[in-house]
Order: sequence, then C-alpha cells, then structure tokens
Amino acid sequence: MGSVRVMSEDTFRSVKIERTSVGNYVVRNARGGSISMGTGEDGSFTPVELLLAAIGGCTAIDVDHITSRRAEPTGFSVEVSGDKVRDEAGGNRMRNLTVEFTVRFPAGPDGDRAREALPRSLQQSHDRLCTVSRTVELGTPVSIVEAAGPAEG
Repeated sequence: MGSVRVMSEDTFRSVKIERTSVGNYVVRNARGGSISMGTGEDGSFTPVELLLAAIGGCTAIDVDHITSRRAEPTGFSVEVSGDKVRDEAGGNRMRNLTVEFTVRFPAGPDGDRAREALPRSLQQSHDRLCTVSRTVELGTPVSIVEAAGPAEG
C-alpha cells in the first residue's frame, strides 16, 4: 500500500449545506462563498452536476496554471459528461465520465509552447495533481453520521 503524505498543516476541507426549502439548499464554504443546489427543478445545480463541475474544474485549474505561464489562451472551455445509471446492485452512480478540453492559444512562439505543454499538463493533472478526479478514480470511503441536535420544544 502506498504512503500518504500530508501536504501542509491545513489539510482539512469542508462545506456546509443548509436547507432553504424542500429540495433546495445553499452550500457555503469557510471563505464566504455560496452556491445553490437542488433537485434540478429550477436553475440550481444538482449534486451530480456539482460533481461533474468539480472534476472538470479541478483539472481546468491545473491545466490553466501550467499553460498560461507560456501564453494566455484565446479560448478555454471544458465540458464534463457522463451517464447516470442504476447498477446491478440497484444503486445510482455515474459512469463513462469524460472531461473534454477545448483550448486555443495565439499564433507565435509563446502559443506554440503552450500548445506543446497542453497534453502533458492534462496528463499531469489526471495522474497526480487533480484531487477530485483522483479521489473519484481511486475510490474513497464516505462515512455518513448523524449528529442529532436537541429537540425543539
């Protein structure tokens, strides 16, 4: 079994999800950011869409940091897709996850260097940098615990 190296003193990550109405929630991070989440009956993101966004966003950040040191992209978009299925055990899950990058750089030597770095940066993100896709691919147990609050009276 491989070793796990702690990256820094501050490795803990968390978000808080609060119900705003039936099937509607707001997700908040410790820095004050928020995003609406729901069942998909309105414009809010579903949990599956947020998972896809996290996978694509993580790799996008890695690739952007590596390639933009060489040249500022003239176009940069990422499409993440997959199929939500019910597996043989009767549980829901995603399969056929695909992250598709469309990145353009300007003509010239800097753009050429960025284009040359693109395939390598995609591979580096997939193989070691992107925490989200690596966690999904390697599989990490998820613990569900109940923290019952006091009864309101």
